[in-house]
This record gives sequence, C-alpha cells and structure tokens, in this order.
Amino acid sequence: MTEREKLAQINVDCKGQTCPVPLVEMRKALRKAAPGDVIEVVGTHPASKKEIPMAAEASGDEVIEVKEQGSVWTIRIRKR
Repeated sequence: MTEREKLAQINVDCKGQTCPVPLVEMRKALRKAAPGDVIEVVGTHPASKKEIPMAAEASGDEVIEVKEQGSVWTIRIRKR
C-alpha cells in the first residue's frame, strides 16, 4: 500500500458519470466523513473537474490535490 492509498480514507469512483453525479457523490462523501478524513474522487467528466474543487472550497474543505492522467482526473479533499 502506498502512502497515498493510506491517506485516502473515502474513495468515490465517478468514471463515466456526467454532471451532477460526481458533485453529488462528493458531497455525500463529505457529509459522511469526519474532520480530517480525506476523500478521493476519480472521474472523467471535464466540467466536474472544475466544479468539485470550487464546491469543496466553498464549503470550507481543503483541496489537497487535483491531477489528471489522460482523460481521468483525481481530486483529493480533506474535510475540515
């Protein structure tokens, strides 16, 4: 297990889903998470890659990382 996998406590796979599904799933995961938990959202919808970090920051949570590999993006968020 890599260091990154140890930190990702809640994984949300939204590959192939379009808006608003990835955003809704991210919000559900944040509601279930405890402060300090890390949510990792993986998806392919380009608009969601922009909307999810904006929504997380608007709710006061910390966007740790946004990265893209080909058409797949990964966003890591720490619940505050």
